[in-house]
Amino acid sequence: MTTKELVAEMPRHLILVDDGASANVVMSHHSTVAAGTLTNLVMEIKIGKNARLHLDNIQAKEEADFLLTNINACQADDSFFHINTITESGGWVRNDLNIKVGGKNCETHLFGTYLLRNSQHVDNHTVVDHLEPHCMSNEKYKGILYDKSTGVFNGKVFVRQDAQKTNAFQQNANILMSDDATMNSKPELEIYADDVKCSHGSTTGQFDEEAIFYLKARGLSDATARDMLVEAFVSDIREAVKYQL
Repeated sequence: MTTKELVAEMPRHLILVDDGASANVVMSHHSTVAAGTLTNLVMEIKIGKNARLHLDNIQAKEEADFLLTNINACQADDSFFHINTITESGGWVRNDLNIKVGGKNCETHLFGTYLLRNSQHVDNHTVVDHLEPHCMSNEKYKGILYDKSTGVFNGKVFVRQDAQKTNAFQQNANILMSDDATMNSKPELEIYADDVKCSHGSTTGQFDEEAIFYLKARGLSDATARDMLVEAFVSDIREAVKYQL
């Protein structure tokens, strides 16, 4: 938590999950001042054999704040890793997430949501590198953009030649709540193996006006109807968060 004005923070964290161990970790970024701060975080994660890690990365900075996170994770055989990146607010946010799936029979989940207003900007850059066979990764990011906010999603999945029997899925979906909001999305797959099941996709659009009309016809206000649709849109991501938002 940042409590002083015009502060630059450079935290570095190391998470080691031993073989057979299990951990739930919450990382929360908050500010109590609005004069502008810089947080530049680096985190290294090593997940041992048959180990499990669930990480919630909650971001709720002020609109004058800058937040950069660089998270690098490495998985050993039979390990499980789930990370949720939840951006509630912040003036300028960039999240770099690099996961090396270095063991066999690994499971990896990357979930994220971002709710942007005014002139807020959020970058999400992810890399999942499959090196070994019989692994699964599931990446799902969803965004709601209001006003003149801007968002970027750049996700890349590598499937190396030895990573046969890999299942890798990637999806980015966004809703623009304003004609002035901008979203740039670039999902990528780079596959060198021939016995895999992989998919990626990106959608950006606006709410279905018929759905809003349906809710308003049942007595809901326009604002309430839109809030309900927003909540429904991101509910699958938020339900995966163990931290109480």
